[in-house]
Amino acid sequence: MAVKFLSPEWAEAVKTALNADGAFRQASSGKKAVIQQVITAPEGPAHYWIKIDDGAIDMGLGDAEGADSTITESYETAVALAKDELSAVTAFMTGKVKIGGNMGLLLGLQGALVRLPVAMSAIDVDY
Repeated sequence: MAVKFLSPEWAEAVKTALNADGAFRQASSGKKAVIQQVITAPEGPAHYWIKIDDGAIDMGLGDAEGADSTITESYETAVALAKDELSAVTAFMTGKVKIGGNMGLLLGLQGALVRLPVAMSAIDVDY
């Protein structure tokens, strides 16, 4: 059964997939970060957070206290990134993704963050 993109069920499915992904665990081992995501859409923004803590991830909807970085993008860009139809580097370089806060921390997590679309590809998501 498909889970709706940016729903609590979607966040739980992505979290489960990433925690089971050896490449994600290895790339995020020894690292800590709290990342706030803001997805803009005509019906209003969607917010979700990601917490990475030494090879494990937690995520959910809403706002995270004490976020190290905030990533803002449109719904269309978020879908393209989730489907791996757009690279995060291209999205950033073309202004489709805005980053606030500690960009160096995000660069250090790039090996872990590129696993998100890989994890989502194994989930039946309704965009």
